[in-house]
Amino acid sequence: MESKGLSSFALLLRFCSLVAALRFVHGDLSYSFPEEMKRESVIGNVAKDLGINPKILSSRKARLDFEGARRRFCDINMNTGDLITSERIDRESLCGKKPSCVVNVDLVLESPLELHRVSLHVQDVNDNSPTFKKELIEMEIGESAEKGNRFSIEEAHDADIGQNAVQRYTLQKNDNFILSVENNKVELVLENKLDREKQDEMNVVLTAVDGGSPQRSGTVIIHVTVLDANDNAPVFSQEVYKATLPENSPPDTLVITVSATDADEGVNADVTYDFGHMTENDINVFSIDSKTG
Repeated sequence: MESKGLSSFALLLRFCSLVAALRFVHGDLSYSFPEEMKRESVIGNVAKDLGINPKILSSRKARLDFEGARRRFCDINMNTGDLITSERIDRESLCGKKPSCVVNVDLVLESPLELHRVSLHVQDVNDNSPTFKKELIEMEIGESAEKGNRFSIEEAHDADIGQNAVQRYTLQKNDNFILSVENNKVELVLENKLDREKQDEMNVVLTAVDGGSPQRSGTVIIHVTVLDANDNAPVFSQEVYKATLPENSPPDTLVITVSATDADEGVNADVTYDFGHMTENDINVFSIDSKTG
């Protein structure tokens, strides 16, 4: 029993000695710096911020412990105490669209063992432009569409955040459409009705602009094909057709050929011919080919 008691007491003494040797310094270190800094750029000076001589860092085998991280984002210059970048840091690949991008690392000093938590705040820079999913958007709109009709456009995306993300849209001046943007919903609004017979297709350019300095932008071409509506009547090539023929002409004699065209397209442009306002006697005398006129 006495042996067990002494063994437990010895373990307790060792634990207390370890706790005494391991000093956690209150007041963690924190540094903010922009992404994409060149390799070996200075982030801060840990020796100065800890209030120690830079020479102590080497004698106490100072090191940075990136626990669980596959990459080392920074190192310590043992001669100056500077905390320097060991590679370019891309905030978007590291943190995506998170509003805050923080990398935590432990600064370890030995003899005695001392641990400091270092927080690296990576700030966003405007290194990405707004982009649309497609370079060309194809739309089909009927010429019967009414003024005020809305047509949704997929919004642009920007890998940056905050002011460096998409802030506004502009639409190239045109005769038919204006732009509406509400709650990130982008829509073309028909301001003047379309007329396929005047213009059967058109291109309008939509631009997304971010709020960075300098600003970056991205564009997409919206190609609009105007679909036909049956809004035109057939028109004859002449207002009046005149013909003469002898009274003894045999049946099936060609008297005259009339011709009409329709400005619409497809089935809306098909023209058929028939008589109107004729007496029964005239109908029995003349006939017309409904397809050829």
